[in-house]
Amino acid sequence: MQSSLMSMLPLVLMFVVLYFVMIRPQMKKQKEHRSMIDALAKGDEVVTSGGMLGKVSKMGDSYLGLEIANGVEVQVQRGAIVQVLPKGSIK
Repeated sequence: MQSSLMSMLPLVLMFVVLYFVMIRPQMKKQKEHRSMIDALAKGDEVVTSGGMLGKVSKMGDSYLGLEIANGVEVQVQRGAIVQVLPKGSIK
């Protein structure tokens, strides 16, 4: 009985280390991204996952209107936003 518990110990320790090294940081990153997406407002300057820079011009439930140049507006999914830039970054 005791030898079977000792043989399972390395496997259990491996899962504990895996949780703290890989799974927990990824969940924290997802939570931060979700809160950033929820906090988006009209007029924010953002970067998409494709590398486009633009200003949020329209807000929807799952899509945003992104003005990438004067008079040029594209629709992107909320999840495609990677970063919110400081105001005045885009000229």
